[in-house]
Amino acid sequence: MKKYSILVLLLLCTLASRGQVLKKRTTLLMGGRFDITVVAKDTATAIQSIDDIIAEISRIEYLISDWKSTTQISEVNRNAGIQPVKVDAEVFALTERALHFSKITGGAFDISFAAMDRIWKFDGSMKQMPTPEAVKKSVEKVGYENIVLDKQNSTIFLKKKGMKIGFGALGEGYAADKCRAMMLARGIQAGIVNGSGDMNSWGTQPDGTPWTVGITNPMQKDTLFAIVPLLKSAVVTSGSYQKYVVFNGKRYSHIINPVTGYPATGLCSVTVFGPSAETANGFSTSVMVLGKKAGLKLLKKYPDYQAVLITDEGKIFSTPNIDISKYHVK
Repeated sequence: MKKYSILVLLLLCTLASRGQVLKKRTTLLMGGRFDITVVAKDTATAIQSIDDIIAEISRIEYLISDWKSTTQISEVNRNAGIQPVKVDAEVFALTERALHFSKITGGAFDISFAAMDRIWKFDGSMKQMPTPEAVKKSVEKVGYENIVLDKQNSTIFLKKKGMKIGFGALGEGYAADKCRAMMLARGIQAGIVNGSGDMNSWGTQPDGTPWTVGITNPMQKDTLFAIVPLLKSAVVTSGSYQKYVVFNGKRYSHIINPVTGYPATGLCSVTVFGPSAETANGFSTSVMVLGKKAGLKLLKKYPDYQAVLITDEGKIFSTPNIDISKYHVK
């Protein structure tokens, strides 16, 4: 269920002006690429701020990663079907928010997808559809209803032996949110933290203009169709234009529905704008699974978030609270 590709291109002004400098750094964290941009009063402050952001992302990774054996989440997974595990308040709260997403999406979003059998291959090796029996079996250990939270004791318990939870679909967005809040608290007035496409921005570029993202249509990859300004906004895209299979003329994305075990169909990308990268990620992943009609119905209940949806046929739709035509590239 993890988001794979970015269909937005960050457009940066790299000039120093107004007595400010812009510094950028790219590094690998949380199993993916992070692009960090900071605007500060001087070079030393900008470099130190980037160092602090990297340290904060690393701290979060060693707290919630399900692929590092020493983390609290790995301990929860090892004790599935055995006993509850006490976790930090931060980990508990993130898990609580993830379960809320599962409830409002009817399971289209589910952190217990980590236990799903990987029967779908998107590397060109699949020659036929898995059997219905194999698909059903692949999700038998998936189900957010079997995640038990005890707030008083700050414990997480997975009811079924072999269950796992993972934050691959929320972790980068959560880290981007935390880093923005940390920088603002320290007086760093502008920057961007972009974790594998989970992007959070604040402030403006050194020349005073807004940060912007360019959105592409996967069916016309070399052309921007819109450039959207970001004003203390997060933006996340879930897409399947690179990883998919086609059987009997139907396109199956690498984003799997955790309820049915079948790949999502109908949409090739969903871009969500809003105040939180973590929440935008939850929405973008969920809408890919839910499809256009149910996805737009869900987003209508959350007016702080706007979305642009592109179908497998290349048709563009958006939520009523964003007029994407205003940002079309002429």
